[in-house]
Formats: sequence, C-alpha cells, structure tokens
Amino acid sequence: MSQAEIGLIGLGVMGSNLALNIAEKGNKIAVFNRTVDATRKFYAEAGALKEQIVPCETIEDFVAAIRPPRPIIIMIKAGDPVDQQMEALKPHLAKGDIMIDAGNANFRDTMRRFDALRDSGLTFIGMGVSGGEEGARHGPSIMVGGTEESYARVEKVLTSIAAKYESDPCVAWLGENGAGHFVKTIHNGIEYADMQMIAEVYGILRDGLKMTAEEIGEVFGAWNRGRLNSYLIEITEKVLKAADPLTGKPIVDMILDKAGQKGTGKWSVIEAQNMGVPATAIEAAVAARSISSMKEEREAAEKTLGLPPAGEFYVADRGAFIRDLENALLAAKIGAYAQGFAVMSAASKEFNWNLPMPTIAKIWRAGCIIRSQFLDEITTAFTKAPDAANLIVTPAFAAMVKETDAALRRVVSAAVLGGLPVPALASALGYFDSYRRGSGTANVIQAQRDFFGAHGFDRIDGADSHHGPWGRGLTA
Repeated sequence: MSQAEIGLIGLGVMGSNLALNIAEKGNKIAVFNRTVDATRKFYAEAGALKEQIVPCETIEDFVAAIRPPRPIIIMIKAGDPVDQQMEALKPHLAKGDIMIDAGNANFRDTMRRFDALRDSGLTFIGMGVSGGEEGARHGPSIMVGGTEESYARVEKVLTSIAAKYESDPCVAWLGENGAGHFVKTIHNGIEYADMQMIAEVYGILRDGLKMTAEEIGEVFGAWNRGRLNSYLIEITEKVLKAADPLTGKPIVDMILDKAGQKGTGKWSVIEAQNMGVPATAIEAAVAARSISSMKEEREAAEKTLGLPPAGEFYVADRGAFIRDLENALLAAKIGAYAQGFAVMSAASKEFNWNLPMPTIAKIWRAGCIIRSQFLDEITTAFTKAPDAANLIVTPAFAAMVKETDAALRRVVSAAVLGGLPVPALASALGYFDSYRRGSGTANVIQAQRDFFGAHGFDRIDGADSHHGPWGRGLTA
C-alpha cells in the first residue's frame, strides 16, 4: 500500500474537517488521535474518502505510514499539549521530518519550538489556518511560517486544500519561524475590531433608531451589495434575520450579550504595544469584549448610574443617517486594517521576516473570516507602494478616508450625545485625527516628563535642551 503524503494528529472538529479536506483533494493522509475510539469513529464516518485515509492506532504505525520526509500536522489545544505531543513524536521521527502546529498558537511559542529543533535534524512549521470549521473542511486561508525547504515539501498539499480566489490559492509562505502564526494573530485582531464595529453599528440602529432585528438585517444586506461586501457583513444579515425555533423571536434577541475571547486578540494588542505601534481599534475591541463579560456589574451599574435619556439621540434625516452609518463603518474598517498592517510591518523589521504585505492581503481574500471586497484594493495599494508608511496614506485609501471621514465624525458624535457606546468607531476616528496632525500635543507631555524625571527633550529649533527649573529629583 502506498504511503500517505501527510499526517495529522488530533481529530477534534477542526482536525477532522482539515483531514477530510486533504483527503477530498486527492491527498492520501494518515490520521491519529490519542483516543483510539475517535480515530475509529472518524474513519467509519469518512464514507467515500476512506480510500484516501490511513487510520492509525499507535504513534509507531502512524509515523511509518507517511512518506519521508514526513510532514505531520498537530491539530490540538494550543500551549503545553503541543509541546507534549512533540516530545512524544520526536523518538519516532527521522532527519528532515516536519512537525506542523496548525492551531491558534502564540507566535513566540512557535519561535521557541522552531529554535529548539534547529540542530536536531527535525524542523517545525507554524501554520495559521483561518476560516473556522467551514474553512477547514472546504478551503481555509493558510499562513505558513518555517523554512522555505519545509514549505516546499507541503506546498502541493496546502495549495490543493486552500480557499481559491479567482483560481488563486489563498496560501503562502510568509517567512521563517513565527511569521505565519504572527500574521494569523494580527488577522484575528483585525477580526475582533471588525466584529466590534459591526456590533456598535447594530447598537445604533437598534437603540438609536429603534429598528427591529429584521429591519437591521435588511440594512446589512443592502450594504453587503456595496462597498462593505464581506463575509462578516453577510453573516450579520443572516443572523439578524434568523428566528429562534422555540419562540419565533429574532434569535439575536435571545442571545446573552457576553462575548468571550481565545487569546489571539489580546496577543495582537500586546505585540502592538511591545513594538510601539498604535492599534487602537483592536485594543478597543478587546476591551469591549472584556466589559461585555461583566454582565452582572453592568446591570448593577445601570441601576446606579442610569442611562442617558433616549430622546438625546436625534437624527434629522433617517435615510441620510443610515448612509452615514455605511460610510462610517467603511472608514473605521479601513482604520482597523491599516493598524493591523502597520503592526505586521513593524514585526517584519523586528524579526527579520520581510513579510510580503500584498501577498498577505491576497491570501485573505477568500477562506478567512475577514475576507472582504477591499482586500483586493489593499493588495493593489501595497503592490504600488510597498514601502508606504501606512495604508491610509496610499493614494486609493487616502481618498477613501477623506470621502468617509465626515460620516464617521457625524455617527460618533450622534452616538456619544445619545449615550450609545461606540469605543471602536470612536477609536478609529481618534486614530485618523491623531495620525494626520503634524502638530500634536506631546510637547506638553515631554515638558512634564522633563520636570518630574530630569529627561532631556528635543527642541523645535534644534538647539540643545536645558533643564532650567526642571530636574528637581522627582520621579514620574
């Protein structure tokens, strides 16, 4: 019997779907799960794809079933379980074999694992996989970090299973060690911001304009046929129009307003801060999820503080305001993407990855959660201006920001005056206003720091700074 082209460990939902995708695309795959019953169940339910699957009940049989050099995808819970699985695999592997972590790993763990194997003869790939269960089964966006040689070994399989955008596979080698998982982390950070902004606009339509879920769904459906066309806008329309089978009420009205997070959003904020790159929309979205989890505290605070009078939310022209909301959401989304790409640009320099920005935008056009119409425009913008300091100063996006800025300003103003929380939308506006202003206010901060901590400061006339009354031995 011919050997499998690739192996996969971990037959949970994501692992099972990815394995079926690999098999369906004509690649023979060996599978293994710590629980033998899970392996047997998976194989029994594989149907016509059984011919492409080699179910294995021991590590020894699993490794032997794969063609050397052996690429082995590890699709289990991130963190210590991955390290433990790697240690269990090592004694059975040979020179050139490749362990592939396809989970939502912290890229610093990926870098550590990559370095730990450097002199062992084995190698490691950190592979970001976006698209959830559906993407894993039918075509995800795949972000690969590792050596070019190890990518060459798996490129054919990954290209076959990746999502396609106008026949272009949404998979790419992005750099060594943690590059793939870092890009996936920032992808998830942008996803957090995008989802939060959509939720804020939903809140304005629900609580400001007093629209029903069905009516709001119609609005999102109309937007999805325009410049906001994207997967998240599409599914928002669907969830808003869905009815609860038990009560017949809109299902969104039956869902508790508490959102969790798996860590990647938080990691993207931490890394942005580590590199000194503002990612305010992502930060606001992560904070908003944290506040959403404080359900009991929020309910108690509402009793104590009350809500602003609903009558304070006023718009003169309902139709015009809904058009403003569309443009405001577009502007804010541009801000979030710009921040994400700026963080990746800084990381590329920090870790010597040479991340290909146009390629990243290309492989996000299908398969992933944040796929949207303007990723094509981002691809073009970075292709024309690969060294642009920021997406929003490229000609096409500068024009879009100028066109939509006033709408974002009006929407944020109306929401704030009406007491409706819009932290991510407001953060995008603040980001634009701060980034575009050549003369800021940090001179006061520098003067304060100099006074308390005896720091020097840069003078606008280029002369040496002096301390005069400053530097009195106080600490900031």
